[in-house]
Amino acid sequence: MTGRVIHLREWQAVDPASEPALRGVSFEADERARMLARALSESNRLEITELRSGLRLESRAFVGTVRVGPVTVVIQPKIDDSHLTTLLRYAYGLGDLALFSPVAVATRPMGFQDLFVHQLQREVARLAARGLHRDYEAVHGDLTSPRGRIVFGAYPRNAASAAATLPVVHHPRLADSDLNRVILAGLHAAARVAVDIELRTKVRRLAALIAEDVGSTVLSRDALRQARRKMDRRHINYEPSLTIIELLLDAAGIDLEGNAAQIPLDGFLFDMNRFFQALLSRFLRENLSHLLTVRDESTLKGLFAYDSAHNPRGRRAPSPRPDFVIMEGNKSVAVLDAKYRDLWERPLPRDMLYQLSLYALAQTNRTATILYPTLSPAAEQRILFNEPVHGLPSANIVLRPVNLLELASVVSRQPGGSAATARRHLASRMAFGLR
Repeated sequence: MTGRVIHLREWQAVDPASEPALRGVSFEADERARMLARALSESNRLEITELRSGLRLESRAFVGTVRVGPVTVVIQPKIDDSHLTTLLRYAYGLGDLALFSPVAVATRPMGFQDLFVHQLQREVARLAARGLHRDYEAVHGDLTSPRGRIVFGAYPRNAASAAATLPVVHHPRLADSDLNRVILAGLHAAARVAVDIELRTKVRRLAALIAEDVGSTVLSRDALRQARRKMDRRHINYEPSLTIIELLLDAAGIDLEGNAAQIPLDGFLFDMNRFFQALLSRFLRENLSHLLTVRDESTLKGLFAYDSAHNPRGRRAPSPRPDFVIMEGNKSVAVLDAKYRDLWERPLPRDMLYQLSLYALAQTNRTATILYPTLSPAAEQRILFNEPVHGLPSANIVLRPVNLLELASVVSRQPGGSAATARRHLASRMAFGLR
């Protein structure tokens, strides 16, 4: 690791006055670093501002490591590795995320991404131990000992050359499939971002073993989609590995609006906002009453509409999409948004307030809720939306905390009995508050 290393927590800001290592740092002679800094800021991953005295950094809801010119920024999550690992495993349906030893975890300088790399290595090692899935592939060739089907249309060519072979097409079972090529490409990508040297070596050895039977491919979203399209019940053991590879791919670059290609990162930045939404989605779907349905990113229809007499360009009206809508039959009983920002410690931004206000006004009960993560014993907060003439409340904005330590404790328990009751109570509290 070279250059200046700056350690941050999520949602933390430092500048040359508070962090001496940032004094005098500039991208003046490194246009590529300046472009990357701009992309990180525009994508809301990491705010980087060049000042006369040096750099100002402000982290967001992304954690991990990224190198920008002479500076390496390490952003650690607030929640500790053991609880975060439990929640990651649950949110994405992974197997047991076996951590490194406690000493290794405590001494890793910047290895948040190693949690994912370590799990991918374990999952793929299990696949290899069972035997990679093999498919029958059509192979054309000239064989001295024919097997399969003889291609009679090609026989005159062999006869003319007096070759002692026959043209055939046969279907051996091969491991060299699109699915296994993506797995191999994912291992190579994981080795590139791994910080722990021993872990990186393990991943490379595993990749070399698989490469004996599997060809290479370029890891991309298209390659992942193609591999998934060919999956069926026979490939269920591949699902955790593909999930981790998707997370690694998303964390290794930036997609900016209007850019066809992804901007690669020298590092790994994981979106805690998407993780928090995936975590709550699974928990609510699995633990709310069977009479309720959770709809992810469901459109609120009819909230806005263009006046048909004054829409000369025929545009569609915007359709807000809250993260979760809880339905009881055909009736909406709760609208929830998930934001990875501790609103107990930090104020509610105006854009979030305006968004929740619209959601509330669209509901019969005039209430919308934002779920936010915290490690504090936080209490529920409410903001009243008052009509301006008489000052009477017309809607409620609820700021409801989700204690990540409590959630990790609940999902780590074996299902059934008291654990199932605790999960149901917590899910109901998330959706409806204390009742």
